[in-house]
Amino acid sequence: MKLYNSRTRQIETLTPLQDNRVSIYSCGPTVYDYVHIGNLSAFIAADTLRRAVTLHGYTVHHAMNFTDVDDKIIKKSQALYSNLPPEQALKAVTTAYSEAFIDDMKAVGNDVDAMEFIRATDASVILGMQELIRKLVIANFAYLTDDGIYFSIDSYTKSGKTYGQLVDLGGSRRSSERIANDEYDKSSVHDFALWKFKKPNEPAWEFEIEGKNCTGRPGWHIECSVMSQQTIGLPFDIHTGGIDLQFPHHENEIAQSTALQSSPLYASMFVHNEHILVEGKKMSKSLGNFYSLKDLVKQKINPLAFRMLVLQSHYRKSTMYGHEAITSAANRLSHWRMYASYRHQMSDTTDGMAEQLHASIQQVLAALGSDLDTPEALRIVDSVFTSLEATDITQISGVAFGAFISFIDKALGLNLATSTPRPSQEVLQNLQARLTARKQQDWTRSDELRDWLTNHGIAVSDRAQETRWYWL
Repeated sequence: MKLYNSRTRQIETLTPLQDNRVSIYSCGPTVYDYVHIGNLSAFIAADTLRRAVTLHGYTVHHAMNFTDVDDKIIKKSQALYSNLPPEQALKAVTTAYSEAFIDDMKAVGNDVDAMEFIRATDASVILGMQELIRKLVIANFAYLTDDGIYFSIDSYTKSGKTYGQLVDLGGSRRSSERIANDEYDKSSVHDFALWKFKKPNEPAWEFEIEGKNCTGRPGWHIECSVMSQQTIGLPFDIHTGGIDLQFPHHENEIAQSTALQSSPLYASMFVHNEHILVEGKKMSKSLGNFYSLKDLVKQKINPLAFRMLVLQSHYRKSTMYGHEAITSAANRLSHWRMYASYRHQMSDTTDGMAEQLHASIQQVLAALGSDLDTPEALRIVDSVFTSLEATDITQISGVAFGAFISFIDKALGLNLATSTPRPSQEVLQNLQARLTARKQQDWTRSDELRDWLTNHGIAVSDRAQETRWYWL
């Protein structure tokens, strides 16, 4: 399997660090609000990557974090729960939005059961961050100031390691200014906060370094360094995230994670996905041009249609979001469900199309193994479905076609099988009754049964030689 590695800036063959096991760490949500669909596209890309790696025969350990303490979360918790102690206010906000995030993940077809989730405020993570920070201070890679503890980029580079493994920082402005906030000007290189000393009405954890009281809370970047180490160990195979996390977040992760190590390797591969664009601009809360999954549902857009839209673009290319684009993706999903429904009308005894279906599975697998080429994978599936138009579906192997649908669900997460189950016995009886009515030219009864079937979510398509039905 080959992937584009942002660290080396080239397509490489995936070579696990440990036998046949692949470890993946994905930067998860900052849970201060509902995630927008631009964020969800990154998580769909990560989910699809894990599916592809698994289908290529590897055992995968996939971890994702919840950032549940940072500037934005604290600000919101203070605004919403000023009557509560800071720690309780923080928990109230992050619990609600963490649960909403999991619901959104499930709705867009991401397999949350195949992932390990970890929180920045877990007791073991807090202790792990404090231990790493203490070691960085002792080794002079970090230093204390009046407001916190900062990572020294100069000390890191003077140790012989490279700051700028993911981006070209040759033209960037190096500033002596320290950056206390969690997100900052991405055109400049600054020392960044590892730990922030306690402020009034902020959650804080006791911490002491060499007799100095450092009670406070972590900065953003240090969280992922420790959470990745505690879940999948260092170094690991693949780090995923949106392209906007390349710098400074992922670059800072590398620095603080490898400063104390002889090897500069944090993750063998970095796999970054491009943005969702609205009217040519990146979707973001700061620009006010974002949509949550709830917004799409209110517009009666199936969340899996959004997944289809994401899969239609290569992960390293921007996805254009708009009414026409999402409508087209929804139509494609509807057509795929129609074809998936046909498996219930196929034969269990014939081997028709079995060889072609098996070959198509291998072609989809090859496409996903070629830098996660989901557009090509979708094209292959389309070609299979198109061939059904000119084929008597009763002469197609229901076993082989069912296996094909099952594989597509495992590979692409579109839930075709679960959305097109075998109908109830009553529905099947009325489908047969309608066929009988048509043969007897009882058009009134035929129309009545069509209406009944429509009300039960089943559409019928009368053709010259046959009648096909499918789930709406």
